[in-house]
Amino acid sequence: MKKGEKPFVEIYTDGACSGNPGVGGYGIILRSGSREKELSGCYPMTTNNRMELTAVIKAIEMLKRPCRIKVFTDSNYVVQGMTSWISRWIKNNWKNTQKRAVINRDLWERLYYLSHIHDIEWEWIKGHDGSPENERCDKLARLAIRKCKKSNPPSPPFSLRPVGEKGGMGGI
Repeated sequence: MKKGEKPFVEIYTDGACSGNPGVGGYGIILRSGSREKELSGCYPMTTNNRMELTAVIKAIEMLKRPCRIKVFTDSNYVVQGMTSWISRWIKNNWKNTQKRAVINRDLWERLYYLSHIHDIEWEWIKGHDGSPENERCDKLARLAIRKCKKSNPPSPPFSLRPVGEKGGMGGI
């Protein structure tokens, strides 16, 4: 990496839910050069789409400085939201094409803010189609759900405070 150049980070994410709404989990892999970290967490009452968004947000928030990022997700909701829909939502005061309030606006706003700190490329990958990283993220998310169900921590619905979050990305 040249002086002044932003580090490059690959981010793989997956969100899952047992029931929708229900207990949700997310799994993340961050990779920069030869360094790699895994992160997972759960929420006792959430939706699958919130977990997909949360996975990306949590991954990006692990970065300590502006980076060039390539996000790999099996969520068309996340990719389309960030590459097609969000500019219209903002222009229309957070209303969708049916003139209804955008669902998960709190998370979309957070992700939109983070996307202006970093240079992000969004790539949709087909889920459960042989991508080792996607399969690992799915496994992390489902394991987080199992742990959450066992501990059954008291928390309000859609809390932004995850249960059992682990991980870190060091100096990146």
